Amino acid sequence: MQETIKHVACPYCGACCDDLEITVEDGKIIEVKNACIIGTEIYHHASREGRVGSPRRRQPDGTYKDITYEEAIDFTAKMLIKAKKPLIYGFGSTNCEGMAAAGRVAEDAGAVLDNCASICHGSSFLAIFDTGYPSCTLGEVKNRADVVIYWGSNPQHAHPRHLSRYGVFPRGYFTGKGYKGRKVIVVDPRYTDTARCADHFLQVQQGHDYELFDAFRMVMHGYADKIPAIVAGVPKEKILEVCDIIKGGRYVHIFFGMGLCHSDGRNHNVDIAINLVRDINEYTKCTIMAMRGHYNIAGPGIVWAWQFGFPYCIDLTKGSHAHMNPGETSSVDLANRGEVDAFINIGTDAGAHFPIRAFEKLGSGMPMVTIDPSVNMAATVSDVHIPVAIVGVETGGICYRMDNVPIQYRAVVEPYNGILTDEELFDRIYERMQELKKEGWTTDEGTWDYATPLADVRPVKEVYE
Repeated sequence: MQETIKHVACPYCGACCDDLEITVEDGKIIEVKNACIIGTEIYHHASREGRVGSPRRRQPDGTYKDITYEEAIDFTAKMLIKAKKPLIYGFGSTNCEGMAAAGRVAEDAGAVLDNCASICHGSSFLAIFDTGYPSCTLGEVKNRADVVIYWGSNPQHAHPRHLSRYGVFPRGYFTGKGYKGRKVIVVDPRYTDTARCADHFLQVQQGHDYELFDAFRMVMHGYADKIPAIVAGVPKEKILEVCDIIKGGRYVHIFFGMGLCHSDGRNHNVDIAINLVRDINEYTKCTIMAMRGHYNIAGPGIVWAWQFGFPYCIDLTKGSHAHMNPGETSSVDLANRGEVDAFINIGTDAGAHFPIRAFEKLGSGMPMVTIDPSVNMAATVSDVHIPVAIVGVETGGICYRMDNVPIQYRAVVEPYNGILTDEELFDRIYERMQELKKEGWTTDEGTWDYATPLADVRPVKEVYE
């Protein structure tokens, strides 16, 4: 029997496209409409044979042996109880229900709870804490914005349908002419595919975004005559031309990406960008938004702020209260200093995204568990790899779009081989931890079958070769 399911949300990027149409026949996905090529691949991967369908335990000879969920849950629960400072990191592809369940486990274990923001848009959080966040929804951009600026981001690659759904091409309520009625400005050190769609391209010198923002602010404050002939590689005439377009717009919106967060200045780049938005609002309406990467990476900041009062880098080891101090409690810094003694990698790939030395410390000196639907670099050196259901394909839940709007995701097929969801897995880990504690397990008591640490034989360095 064939069925077409409409209004499905995509589990790829922060645009969270919710207009997909999935055709299912005999429990398998046979066609995906309206998704980008990456989103389409995610859905077809779910029905692909050869996918990991049960937990696996690494053996001393480097091979993997299938184990039951009960064994994997027992291993993880014992690891968390025995560790004095475990780290639970990731949540790039997890629904909010799973994040809340993980928060309960982390609090009970006295762990450090962190997400991908600590190595991507964490600097944006710091700027927003200091300066505020004059933002909006993507619907407002589509329906109102006639001047759109992409600064330090390349959505043509990172968010493939962003331009067509929200930023450039769509016809909105007050933007009926679509692309013809908008001015698109791209600021980037490289001439990207997004820049090819722009009316104006400003090729800023790498790492000098702050200077260019400063020049824009000078124009907005009436000091255009004080600007040098060239600022951050951009001619003064181009700056003045773009500022005139901004002042003449009805609604200006700035999308900023990790080009600001990962270059010199970091949170100060975002800080001055927000202040520029305030300056522009003296002339016309202007808003700003971070181009969040994963489809629910905005979720942890909302769920954990509700649970603990902080969005990321949450140290729960003190017991009585949560503590956040990026640089001290952030994952990479903890790893570099060797302060954690157990690691859970969930819904991300620390092996691919962490600095090499940081991951070498995590992968070669402590027990490690990877929770992910697919095999990744971190999974290849973990003691246990636990597959879970793919959100938006095999399980539903709430996910937050890049503009912090909650989107209800839904399942279109049954989980492959009956694998658990993130929420079910963490709930069972929590229950097993309570059972072990009743049996007398503590950090300093009890025995564990981790007598021969596989950390000593993991080929961590080979992962990068």
